[in-house]
Amino acid sequence: MKKQLLIAGLALLMVSTLYSCKKGFEKLNIDPINILETSSDKLLAPALVNSIWPGMSRNRSFTNELMQVTVSLSDGENTVFRYAFRASQSDYLWNSWYVQLTNFRSVDSLASSGGKINTSYQGIARICEAWLFANLTDTYGDIPYKEALGGKQGNVQPVFDRQKDIYQGMFNKLEEANELLAGNTPIVLSSDPVFNGDISKWRKLGNSLYLRLLLRISGKAEVAQQCQEKIKAIVENPANYPIMTSNADCARVLWTGDVSSTDPYTSPYVYNIRVQDFRSPAICSYFLDSLNTWSDPRLTSAKPYGSGSIGRLGIAQASGGGWRGVASGYEPGKGQEKGCYFQSYDNTSTGGVWSLQQNPRTGIIMQYAEVQFILAEAALKGWIGGDAKDYFYQGMASAINYWVPDFPEDVNSTNFATHLENLAAGSVIWDDNTSPERKMELIHGQKYYALFLTDLQQWFEYRRTGYPNLHLDQLKGLQNNSVMPARLVYPVYVQSANPTNYKAAVAAQGVDQINTNVWWQKP
Repeated sequence: MKKQLLIAGLALLMVSTLYSCKKGFEKLNIDPINILETSSDKLLAPALVNSIWPGMSRNRSFTNELMQVTVSLSDGENTVFRYAFRASQSDYLWNSWYVQLTNFRSVDSLASSGGKINTSYQGIARICEAWLFANLTDTYGDIPYKEALGGKQGNVQPVFDRQKDIYQGMFNKLEEANELLAGNTPIVLSSDPVFNGDISKWRKLGNSLYLRLLLRISGKAEVAQQCQEKIKAIVENPANYPIMTSNADCARVLWTGDVSSTDPYTSPYVYNIRVQDFRSPAICSYFLDSLNTWSDPRLTSAKPYGSGSIGRLGIAQASGGGWRGVASGYEPGKGQEKGCYFQSYDNTSTGGVWSLQQNPRTGIIMQYAEVQFILAEAALKGWIGGDAKDYFYQGMASAINYWVPDFPEDVNSTNFATHLENLAAGSVIWDDNTSPERKMELIHGQKYYALFLTDLQQWFEYRRTGYPNLHLDQLKGLQNNSVMPARLVYPVYVQSANPTNYKAAVAAQGVDQINTNVWWQKP
């Protein structure tokens, strides 16, 4: 009996000791410096930076190759410039941007309840959601939208929404953002690496992005009238719908120019790409030849536009001197000798930021020049007032000034007059007597250069308009029947992780391959 009482007493002592240890362990296991709660101001900056990085990465390795900015000197398989690439190309943007969409949704929700209500953070988050959802749907077509970002609520198999409905949802978010930002509620300046807390510029970005998206789907008969009327309403009501009015309104993260791996504002071109890889692709003759013909300030190495050996776009001259590119889509075994390339930052002759790899201006969300080309197209089609030529010229001047601050943004400057003379010498000049088709070709020929480094926008615009003319029928080494890919396929793992909704999306949109047009591309 005594033995049993002793055992029972020891058992009680052990339970008591274990409970006490557990309480003590829990107390000791609390990290005194860890952030147990967060707020919108702490989430916004990293979400913005981590949203720009994927766009920059795929711009360099995907958009540039599709759109004849660069060409890899390779006869291997799965080359993007030949329109043949692995299905795994799809994974990165899907994974990266959906994660950041979750963060922007958190920025919004944290600023919408409790004692931390802030309408500016709400508006900024909704603009950023529209921006990333637009990039995703324009890349893949139908995607999860209404049920997306519901992992915390247990929905890990979201329904894919139709692209038309996604666009309407994004328009609603941009309308809401415009109203929320009208209050001009202050935010923490350090939380905003894009506009340093200037809420009026965020509002301009939201409405400028609205114009981009309206124009993108304006070719669909079922929404054409709605889009035209809304574009007109935005342009004619700047008090209610302010848009970008100069390069001072450009949406970008300015990198520090540092090469530190610990600096959150180090360009991903420095942090993620080896110097030998950055200078590896050749510049395409398509991209380079026109800049050379025009003596374009973005290319020239002459001061004040360049450093004396390299221009503002960081293009190094070919071996032996001169501007020489490589034709894209060459047949295997018939590639040309490498000419010009984007110089890496390790060459001291570039003076650091003269290399595009280290240039602070590469973190682009949207530029003012793009807005001017949007307005030029809308004016040419008669949707808004104003002279299409004026918008066209302003877009050209601002596109150059973005990269070359020494070149005035003023279209009445001597510098711009000289540039127009160079364009005329290259038979590229606006003529009021030419056809609307020729004028549209001119607008998109210049917009192509203005969209340089803006994530996948060159590719999206080509798919919408067919401009600029890339002469695909002349490129003998292209695969995919010499047809520009219309989308990326869905990531392979989505097929197994969300099979029912994946199959429904394919049944609605079309076979899951790169030549299936998304909704706004279909007649």
